[in-house]
Amino acid sequence: MTAVAPKPISTTPYPARESKRGSLIGRMLRTTDPKDIAILYMVTSFAFFLIGGLMALLMRAELAQPGLQILSVDQYNQLFTMHGTIMLLLYATPILFAFANYIVPLQIGAPDVAFPRLNAFSYWLFLFGGTIVVSGFFTPDGAAAFGWFAYTPLSSVIYSPGVGPDLWIVGLAVSGLGTILGGVNFVTTIVCMRAPGMTMFRMPIFTWNILVTAVLILLAFPILTAALFGLLADRHLGAQIFAPEAGGVILWQHLFWFFGHPEVYIVALPFFGIVTEIFPVFSRKPIFGYKTLIYATLAIAALSVAVWAHHMYATGGILLPFFAFTTFLIAVPTGIKFFNWIGTMWRGQLTFETPMLFSVGFLVTFLFGGLTGVLLASPPLDFHVSDSYFVVAHFHYVLFGTIVFATYAGIYFWFPKMTGRMMDERIGKFHFWATFIGFHLTFLVQHWLGNEGMPRRYADYAATDGFTTLNTISTIGAFILGASTLPFLWNVFHSYRYGRPVEVDDPWGHGNSLEWATSCPPPRHNFTELPRIRSERPAFELHYPHLTERIRLEAHVGGGHESIGEAAAGRTGQEHIPGSDPRNK
Repeated sequence: MTAVAPKPISTTPYPARESKRGSLIGRMLRTTDPKDIAILYMVTSFAFFLIGGLMALLMRAELAQPGLQILSVDQYNQLFTMHGTIMLLLYATPILFAFANYIVPLQIGAPDVAFPRLNAFSYWLFLFGGTIVVSGFFTPDGAAAFGWFAYTPLSSVIYSPGVGPDLWIVGLAVSGLGTILGGVNFVTTIVCMRAPGMTMFRMPIFTWNILVTAVLILLAFPILTAALFGLLADRHLGAQIFAPEAGGVILWQHLFWFFGHPEVYIVALPFFGIVTEIFPVFSRKPIFGYKTLIYATLAIAALSVAVWAHHMYATGGILLPFFAFTTFLIAVPTGIKFFNWIGTMWRGQLTFETPMLFSVGFLVTFLFGGLTGVLLASPPLDFHVSDSYFVVAHFHYVLFGTIVFATYAGIYFWFPKMTGRMMDERIGKFHFWATFIGFHLTFLVQHWLGNEGMPRRYADYAATDGFTTLNTISTIGAFILGASTLPFLWNVFHSYRYGRPVEVDDPWGHGNSLEWATSCPPPRHNFTELPRIRSERPAFELHYPHLTERIRLEAHVGGGHESIGEAAAGRTGQEHIPGSDPRNK
């Protein structure tokens, strides 16, 4: 009789992560470690992102065909109000603090942030404030339904009675306080806690952008908080601050948009910084125009407080030439950034891992949004498409194109640093193409809808309007976009548990900044030892010391010689053969 050997049981290719059950929640509740707080920010803000996305899918399902199918007009108003609020103030703003908390102390060589307990307090304010905002759905009259910008008198107690609007106001004030305290923390951290040798002009671009963003937060968010308290006083104390007969309608718009337009750059600049960290690594070149990028960031920040009233062209109450000019002008430093990003990739040894794919997707999408922004900056054109779906499309191309694409790029890029595991590249590439196709299918056609005259914030339209086909296409794209988050969530979960372990400091092989000079994940206080910081690329010089002298010699050489980027790309290209690249070990 023949003996049959038992077949081996198939297991995952890499060992599962070991963890003590029940320890994580207790640690997160009492932590002041910025790396843990970063994970809390990221998980919470992404949960809000999924909630806001579900609201968007409900709205798109309603708009797929003419007639009211699944929502009433009031429910639709609640959804677009809360969708905008959640996406901008409970996802986009806090997720920048997720990246800042984890990456900034590493990039400047600091063991912690300046105020660790204040940092934790900022997170809990955000969590409770956001929960208060969303809890409006559980009140008898439902959530706020006056638009995420809360124009008066629509947001007054006469036109928006009930508890939901009050919860919206108070929740945003609480969450905004957390954002302000976070801004204080990061200005102090970056100014006061840089490692020896880390001068301002050796800081990574991401850290620079977080510094400028934190300053903008300190300028913009107190204005919003003051306006919200004024609105609350109007609703409950009869303060008449925003009474229409006293010019309160225009006053609210000025206060809100003086917050709102710097806010657009508050949620854009950090993500510009993320892609600026990614392009050099996957181009095997130094960043092109390092100081130019910094000055462009400073110019954007300065101009961002001088363009707010371009949201108010149609009111007839502003100086059109001034605000049109400043809005056109702010496109110039943004264009300089594009030039530098393309210059970084030019003649580099490009590889298209998932972080690079999402960064290129950001470039394409944000370019479209920027071009429609130049159109909307012109008052005659803006008058024709104001409050139409053209503005909705522009807004989403700028913000989704910047925030979501760069968020995904940053997560794929720094996931091995945060967890010590690599994410699955095949699933990552599928996730990118599903996101890219779904997004453009959803919002590209909305430009044409707006041009044909479909107004925004309407729950219904007539079959005779001719909007049906484009709305159906947009809804199909929205559901593809919504489904694209599922492979991402699976990739994060599976890679965290079973992904390929990272055994080197720099799994991508060509990292520049200091976070790639410590272990994956870093120890509690980030570093056991610091390398010498003699340029803006300390980790690269640590890992490729044989290139350091040549890079210095060729840094200012022109006219027929190899550039610094070509020298680095040519020499480090040898590292990218199987068996020698850290990623293949």
